[in-house]
Amino acid sequence: MSTTVALGIGSITTFVRVFPHNFFSFGQMKHGCRVSLEDAATVSRCGSFRFLFTPLSTTCGIRSRNSSSKRDQVKRMRGRQSRSEVNNRMGRHGRDGPTTVQDIQKLATAAEESLPLGDGGGLCFLESSAPNGASNVEDEEKGGNGAFSGIPAEKVTKELQSVAWRREKRLRDIYVSFADEADEELVSEFMNLLQPKKRPGLHVIHIAAEIAPVAKVGGLGDVLTGLCRSLQKKGHLVEAILPKYDCMDYSRIINLRELDLELPSFFDGHMHKNKVWSGIVEGIPVYFIEPLHPAKFFRRGEYYAEPDDFRRFTYFSRAAMEFILQSGKRPDIIHSHDWQTSVVAPLYWNVYVPLGLDSARLAFTCHNFLYQGIENSEAIAACGLTVQDLMSPDQMQDNFFHNKINLLKGAIVFSNVVTTVSPTYAQEVLSPEGGKGLHGTLGAHSKKFFGILNGIDVEVWNPATDTLIDYQFTADNIDGKFVNKQKLRERLGLGNQGGDERRPLVGCVTRLAPQKGVHLIKHAIHRTLEKGGQFILLGSSNLPEVQHEFEVIARQFENHPQIRLVLKYDETLSHAIYSAADVFVIPSIFEPCGLTQMISMRYGTIPVVRRTGGLADSVFDVDDERIPQEKKNGFVFDDANEGSFNSGLDRALNYYIQRPEWWQDLVRKAMLVDFSWDSSADRYVDLYRLVLK
Repeated sequence: MSTTVALGIGSITTFVRVFPHNFFSFGQMKHGCRVSLEDAATVSRCGSFRFLFTPLSTTCGIRSRNSSSKRDQVKRMRGRQSRSEVNNRMGRHGRDGPTTVQDIQKLATAAEESLPLGDGGGLCFLESSAPNGASNVEDEEKGGNGAFSGIPAEKVTKELQSVAWRREKRLRDIYVSFADEADEELVSEFMNLLQPKKRPGLHVIHIAAEIAPVAKVGGLGDVLTGLCRSLQKKGHLVEAILPKYDCMDYSRIINLRELDLELPSFFDGHMHKNKVWSGIVEGIPVYFIEPLHPAKFFRRGEYYAEPDDFRRFTYFSRAAMEFILQSGKRPDIIHSHDWQTSVVAPLYWNVYVPLGLDSARLAFTCHNFLYQGIENSEAIAACGLTVQDLMSPDQMQDNFFHNKINLLKGAIVFSNVVTTVSPTYAQEVLSPEGGKGLHGTLGAHSKKFFGILNGIDVEVWNPATDTLIDYQFTADNIDGKFVNKQKLRERLGLGNQGGDERRPLVGCVTRLAPQKGVHLIKHAIHRTLEKGGQFILLGSSNLPEVQHEFEVIARQFENHPQIRLVLKYDETLSHAIYSAADVFVIPSIFEPCGLTQMISMRYGTIPVVRRTGGLADSVFDVDDERIPQEKKNGFVFDDANEGSFNSGLDRALNYYIQRPEWWQDLVRKAMLVDFSWDSSADRYVDLYRLVLK
């Protein structure tokens, strides 16, 4: 049973229900704010509302009728946190049955209709639960609240109810801040919530193992730099935290200095000291953590492929979180990347929220589901997490090896939003083959799982301004490509006279990993030679047997006028290849996103790719009648075998030789495709704001 009583809020009267056990409620009980007359702390155990209001008096002030002072109740409000709120912020209520990936744009549109992204303006009005479906609010056409003069009181009350139902943190913060002020001041601040305001930029901290060009192994470094720079341009405060590797390119860090900060962090049951350095990388503020641990985790001349990588990166992740806490930062978003920083999410909820670091929502991006950070379960205890709490099928227990812990799975479970690097790859990983054992976990959390196509930094990769190429050029004047082609041939000792001058030049810049289709790369060398072209490979492998295979091939073609293999990574040479080549081959077995196809097109080099992952989202076959003419920009093949690969490469070489004018038009069109981070960064911001609601 319940009864309805009228309470005043300033000059406005609204109705609330009195429930058994001395609870008040705004509007609908299942959405509303319950407040105990006896003890405000009781509210936190209800789990139906976050902001823990004290009871309303009939004169407006949000004051209790019990003997506790308002300040005492504020302290109790600050000291308690609802378990359901923690679960909600961890994303555990974001599971659904169907294994489908949500469409980011549709979700953002839906969210904007019901939960506006801006502050105040356009707050949704929800139905009241007063008798007969009416609000039972006195209709005062003229209120005395300044900016709201002339607005019906019923409308103002409903808007305030809407703010409460949406569980907006601002409402709680205002009450805490104005707890000792006059009632009129408190009401005025509540009214100001409804003023349309421009939402300020977000504070985003990225925690990752790479950032280009300082510490770069694969695409992760490029992605982090590009996304951070784009978010900065949109007015957000962006910082990054990385390990301080001894093998970084320190010449690319501006103002690198050690901070006057003691940073002890927990590991293996002991506190270990760390140095923290700050610097600017491509305009991005970056903090580098240098462990003073006897194992010398990041002083080994290597980024990855160490036998204790699990320990190295769980140590770093714990130290990074400790730095955020000790430095007093209050970010809106903590965004971690790949398995190396996956443990950030469970550390946040299990260790750092209880310590007061509770301002953030967590985003996680997996750039490749092949690498998951799997180790014996006891290993997770080193960074301060409890094995027994996490070794269950719905948390971090590996789906195949039940005695092992899976860091990547933990990031999926504990993060508020999970992304991967292209829409097609997001669909592929929901299958057993693509998900590498995590398809079931991703399916269970599919409501918070999205695919966003990476971009490239179009200021770094710009043929009109690139200082690492011999001759700059634009889509309006592509003559510079031929000049670069001749210069590269001279540098590498390839034929460039007579008939050689007219040969198509095929390029490949890649890691020589099985994922990249190394058997097809080897085939491409011989197939290009058969079809009358020249071939340049730039890349290396961390697998000794693969590296050896290509070293044998390199020696075979050491003085050949048409083939050259450079088995290392060379940033300058990569720019030269992109700017000089006519065709670029990417025969990946799977490719979460891929950046080289975007970079090659930016430089007018036409890609030949296998239809998978991000390659399928960015390269569209010139002969596919299902594709609109304006989107056609390359050559696509379907199967990971030599015959299918030939169908793509042969067509490209034939078009180049037989239809030169058509080819030049294709080059110009490819150069004008927008692969910037601008639209992709907007989608990330939409997700950030969505989880901050």
